[in-house]
Amino acid sequence: MNRVCSPYFDPDFHNLPERIHGPAFRVNVDNESLEDCTIVKIDCVNKQSILLDVVQALTDLNLTISKGYISCDAGCFLDVFHVKNELGFKVTDQRVVNYIQQAVSVGKGSSPKAAGGGGEAQAIEMTGKDRPGLFSEISAALADMGCNIVEAHAWSHNALLACIAYISDQSVDTPIDDRRLHAIEDHLTTVLRATTGGAEEDSAASHQEVKPAAGLPKGELSSTTRVERRLHQLMLSVRDFDSPTSSRRTSVSIERCIEKGYSIVTIQCKDRRRLMFDTVCTLIDMQYVIFHASVDACRGFAYQEYFVRHADGRAFNTESEKDRVIKCLEAAIERRVCEGVRVELCAYSRVGLLSHITRVLRENGLAVVRADIATQGEKSMNAFYVRDISGNHVDLEFIKSMKREMGAIDLAVMDDDKVIPRPTQRPKFSIGDIFERLSRAIK
Repeated sequence: MNRVCSPYFDPDFHNLPERIHGPAFRVNVDNESLEDCTIVKIDCVNKQSILLDVVQALTDLNLTISKGYISCDAGCFLDVFHVKNELGFKVTDQRVVNYIQQAVSVGKGSSPKAAGGGGEAQAIEMTGKDRPGLFSEISAALADMGCNIVEAHAWSHNALLACIAYISDQSVDTPIDDRRLHAIEDHLTTVLRATTGGAEEDSAASHQEVKPAAGLPKGELSSTTRVERRLHQLMLSVRDFDSPTSSRRTSVSIERCIEKGYSIVTIQCKDRRRLMFDTVCTLIDMQYVIFHASVDACRGFAYQEYFVRHADGRAFNTESEKDRVIKCLEAAIERRVCEGVRVELCAYSRVGLLSHITRVLRENGLAVVRADIATQGEKSMNAFYVRDISGNHVDLEFIKSMKREMGAIDLAVMDDDKVIPRPTQRPKFSIGDIFERLSRAIK
């Protein structure tokens, strides 16, 4: 049996019987091999959910994946990730290293929970046709009905909105009972349906829905990635990929690997944090199994290559299927990216705070296109991406001047618009190299 010669695979991987019949899950964190990043290696018996569990765990820990090599074939799962912390350095804190090993081994979103106020909360989800001020109207409706917003996340893409909010009763900070929850759902549905009327209203009606959040536990806050995966699913359900975007920054192509029976999905786009999570969970939620993959990020540009089959074992058979996968991946990558101004606010938590802040933004001609709200102890942490309703450039000093209207808060404003890097050349590695190494390993 030949040894695997790649520098990215543990030399112990040469023993195939041991890999398949040995420990069910082995995680190794290597801080010695490379100077600028930490290598996380996983070896286990193959299960379809393992890849997403691992990527989700690393993402929950706010680690950036700069390289990745994945193989989930021949009954085993071999995975290598190059990761960095939020500051762009290798992970040297032994407590974090231990936590990586624990979180990746357990999987299934076992990493830290979203920050919360300690009380229980009911998760509800909303989808609808977006319009300027809609998130502010939702916040006001919840405040009027005596709901405390413990946490909330909202994405807007291609004129559609998806929102997940954790709410509790304002007086006792406990979950809201089912009877009252139905009344809240009915009221929020009315808010979502307050469109301009006419034919546009009929076409938008199918996108409007308010209900308890599917797959998110009642009575406790979920991990960030579980909420974000659900937001991807909600956007997919309302077909935000159908509407063309004004500016394409993502290139997705699909080819056939006839010899192996795979479809090869290639993605080239601007690199950013959580990119691999977005692409992996989208492919899996669309019922595709990832057998092999390689990802690389260099100079602000990302290249990803996935070898996939449908869950029923087939490759892509029709052009319409390929076109749909391409559109869905483009939407998954672009819906998280928000051009414009990021506003961060911190204030003492109280019922109606979010309604007040978003009302001030709306009255000053700003639309919220993404929101992340969390409660930490007595403080409410709010992050918004805002755009000018009229399409004009947003003046940062103008936003800072709103602090007087918002009251006793800490406010920070930053412009996230950046120059988009152009791809220089295709990275020198390829999934074909992995096939060759694996073939040598099992001969």
